[in-house]
Amino acid sequence: MNKPGREPRGYTRPVKSGHDVPARGWFITIEGPEGAGKTTQAARLEAHLRDAGLAVLRTREPGGTALGERIRDVLLDAAAGDHRIDPLADALLFNAARRQLVEEVIRPALAAATSVVCARFADSTLAYQGYGSGLPIEDLRALERVATGGLRPDLTILLDLPPEVGLGRKAPDDRTRFELAFDLAFHRRVRDGFLDLAAREPDRFMVVDAAADQDAVWAAVRAAVDRLRGADDPAGEPEQAGPRIQQ
Repeated sequence: MNKPGREPRGYTRPVKSGHDVPARGWFITIEGPEGAGKTTQAARLEAHLRDAGLAVLRTREPGGTALGERIRDVLLDAAAGDHRIDPLADALLFNAARRQLVEEVIRPALAAATSVVCARFADSTLAYQGYGSGLPIEDLRALERVATGGLRPDLTILLDLPPEVGLGRKAPDDRTRFELAFDLAFHRRVRDGFLDLAAREPDRFMVVDAAADQDAVWAAVRAAVDRLRGADDPAGEPEQAGPRIQQ
């Protein structure tokens, strides 16, 4: 049990908005299969936005709140790989953590003109429990609407790479239930699912080749976000995310 005033690892809370920020913060999510480098790129993006004078909050799914971190422990526990968890139970738990994160952290931050960078969001549930495990996408979208209250990212960066590459990057002590209890065919369906989601919403998604080196990946991520916030526009007007990026 956590002591008052102390948050578990991964817990996040909104920060005070800084100067020269939009009236509403931008909501940016980073998605991708296992080993794509989401955590690394999210951290670099947070630092980049701070250097630009923007208030920014970095969080993750599942997690980001005291409740979410407890649910994360249940969902990702490697030892749970010995006991099959029903895909719908997975989806419900992910959405329970998501609901708490949206209401406790993300919405208040955005309203305070703080931009939010989140490693994984609702697209992961569609890819993993939908395309990967076979749950109806329509049912998962209904759960998403309830959990998020209709909140959608302004930009989603999909770090794409073959599952064989991503799984090979994970150290033995850094593997979760999803690396240990699901076969390669599952992870291939997840990757295909992410790419299908991106193809259906090209104005929101940017697809980046995550098999490239970290600096090249970061250059593509930075360019996508700078276009979103209008960093290259003298008038300072935010632009749409535009077409997909491939490296």
